This record gives sequence, C-alpha cells and structure tokens, in this order.
Amino acid sequence: MATDSASPKDVTKRETNERPEKTITPKPFPPEFYHRFLSDDAKQRKPSPIRGLFPLEDKPGVISFLAGKPNDAMFPFQSISFEVTDPSHSSQSIPVSITGTDLRTALQYGPTAGLPRLNEWFVALQERAHGRKRTEGWRLTIGNGSQDMICKAINAIINPGDPILIEAPVYAGVLPIFSALHCELVEVATDENGVCSGDLRSILETWPEGKQKPKAFYTVPYGCNPSGMTATIERRREVLQLAREFNFLILEDDPYYYLYFGKAVRPPSYFKLELETPEVGRVIRFDSFSKVLSAGMRMGFATGPKPIIDAIDLHTSHANLQGSSLVQAVTLALVEKWGYDGFFTHTEAVAEFYREKRDTFEKALQTHLGDFAEWSTPDAGMFFWFKLLINANPDEEGDSKELIETKAYENGVLALPGTVFLPNGRKTAYVRAAFSLSTEEEVNEALRRLREVLVRERNGK
Repeated sequence: MATDSASPKDVTKRETNERPEKTITPKPFPPEFYHRFLSDDAKQRKPSPIRGLFPLEDKPGVISFLAGKPNDAMFPFQSISFEVTDPSHSSQSIPVSITGTDLRTALQYGPTAGLPRLNEWFVALQERAHGRKRTEGWRLTIGNGSQDMICKAINAIINPGDPILIEAPVYAGVLPIFSALHCELVEVATDENGVCSGDLRSILETWPEGKQKPKAFYTVPYGCNPSGMTATIERRREVLQLAREFNFLILEDDPYYYLYFGKAVRPPSYFKLELETPEVGRVIRFDSFSKVLSAGMRMGFATGPKPIIDAIDLHTSHANLQGSSLVQAVTLALVEKWGYDGFFTHTEAVAEFYREKRDTFEKALQTHLGDFAEWSTPDAGMFFWFKLLINANPDEEGDSKELIETKAYENGVLALPGTVFLPNGRKTAYVRAAFSLSTEEEVNEALRRLREVLVRERNGK
C-alpha cells in the first residue's frame, strides 16, 4: 500500500522562491578557508608540466613547440553529422553538423576543464537554473560523467580513514569509493521527506570529543537512488544550517534534478539555497546529462568553490588528461542548436515521460502487491523503494536479500535487495526497482510473479 498517494499531473520549471524576509548579500569564502578540507593527496598534487602551460599557447603571435599534439591533417574524419529531436516538435528532427574549426577542436587534445564554449554554456546554465552569479567564487569543470567528478571530489577532500556523513540508504555506486579510502561511514537516516536533518543534528551534537569531525556530507536530494525521495526545502535549509554550525561541505549529487515531476513546486537545490546564508561556498554540485541526453556519452560536470574544483582538475590532469573532446563537441553542437529554451523544453518532456512510467509502475504495485508491500510515491528519478511484507506478522520485518536474489530471480524477476544500499549491509525488507525501461505489460507480469513468490513465502513453501 502506498503511504503517499500524490498523483502529479503537471511538469513545469517552477521552483519555490521562498526567501527569508531579510535580504542577504552572501560572500564567498576566501581560498584559504578550504585548506583544511583538502586531502593530503590533493595538497601534494602538482600541476602537469605540460598541461599547466597550455594557456600560454593562446597568446597571439606565439609559436608553440609545447604539446605533443598529433597533426589534425592526419585525422581521417571530414565531418560529423547527426540528427536530434526538435524539442518543440518531438516528431521532427533537426540536422546538426560539426565541421571546420569545431571539428578540429573535437578531434584534438583540449583543456582539462573542458572545451571553453561548452564550459561557458554550462556556467550560464547554472546561472539560469540555480540563480548563481559567476562572481560568487565558484567555477565549473567537465568530466566523464558525474561519477568521474564525484570520485575525484571525494579523493580531493577525504583522507584514508576519515569519517564521512552519508544518507542511508545511499547510492551504491559511491560505496566502493569510500571503501577504497577505508572511510568511517556515518549514516544519516532518511524518510519520505528526504534526509532526516534532526538525525543529522543529533549525530553532530553527540560527536565524541577529541574525535575528528566529518568534513563532508554526501546526498542525492532529488529522486534519490535508491529511495526515490526528494528532500523538502525545510530539510535542505536545516542541513545548510548544520553545515555552517559544524563546518562541513555538502556533496550534492544531483543526476535527477531535471527528472522532477512532482505536483508540488520543486524545492531549490542546495547550490541555490546557500544564497540565503551569509557565506557561499559549502556546496559542491554534480550534474549529469546521462538521464536527459545519453548515458553512454558520459557527460557530467562539477560546480563549486574554485579551490575544490581546481583540485579535481589537478586529479584529472594526472589521471585521464580531460574529458573526451569529441563527446564535448557533440554536446556543444546539440545544446547550441537547441538553446536554453529548447534544452528546458526537452528536460520537461523527459520528466513527463518518467512521470508516466512512475504512474504505470505504481498502478501495477497497487494491483499486485497492495497487500504485500509498503511504499512512498517518488516525485523524481526512476526508482521505487518498497518494503516487502514478507511475514504475515507486520511487526516482524523480513529480509529481502535471499527472496529477491534467489527465489524471485528463479521465478523470472530481477531487482535489487535493499541491503546493497546500506553501508553496513544490514538486513532489510526493502527492494529497489527501476521503472525506466519496462513496458506496462512487463511491469504487470514481473510484479505478478513477485506476488507468487511472496504468497509461497507466507505459506512456508
């Protein structure tokens, strides 16, 4: 049974604009503020002796022997052409071509932070989407998907063994990153309103005296993977207040920002909300185009205070030099063809598509598992997080792991048991199901099969 039966119908770019009565002119932190937040590795990294000099090539009249760039005359590509959907007329397509100087740029080594025109397009996107001015001490860098950026940001901030605040359940993709650093994972509870800020306050106020305090809190605030929940504006404000009180950074992993389809006004991002505070610069934001353009293109970017983004770029220059110039050029050609209005129109259509998928899945949940499961209705993303009532006694919580991994799979259903999203791997009755790909017929058949498994389990067979 659903514990939140909201049925959103509208998809808009609306966003709550509630602001405190007192007008605040926030100031960015000085660069030295971030010294305590940088990891030992980040402090020890030195600029590449070659890439660090790339900007010098831009001086007019300079003849450069600097970089070992291959001569583009030997590249076999003459042009790259493709078609994209017209955001205003989804049944029509728009031709896009990359030729001349743009093609030569696409096929060559490029700046670590990304192609300048694309970086600038993203900066202006952040200004439009989050109301942030570029004079507020932040900058942006482009990477191979937001996961690439998250991994490098964590390595820029966290030393081996450091404590890190994370919401639970948590995106399973970051657990190996923390595990490799042998971090102490400090779980913060979540509910249907997102991260439980009261639990976070309790953790911080009772932190053992003399023990190193957490430098960062990791969160997925919209359509959280796996829980599907979106944090309310009240919770976000409370987290920001705690970040000020206890001096930590917020790692805002937001791949589902443009997949918000809730009926209520969309709450602002942490990146935007920190404009309400006296200082800005505690939020490091990670955006992904995987859900709205292409997952295989691996297009993501990080936005945040300059010293942290600089540390990410140093890591990139050592690890993989840069994100793919070709992928960036394709992305640039597409977004310049669409413009910002076209981009937002497209993302609204994407959100509406997933709202319909959400509604289809929830209807099937109610039909087949209404008496075997509990859930809250997600307002963003592409996941349902539901609790299986495995035992007839509702006070006795079951364990979804064996049931999902073995019995359900043997009956033709594949999903993820909730334990993989819990840092300590504890027992849970929760299951994560992605509703992004399956047809209505597939959803109904899968949940019918899952019901069969639960009936047999209840009957002890």
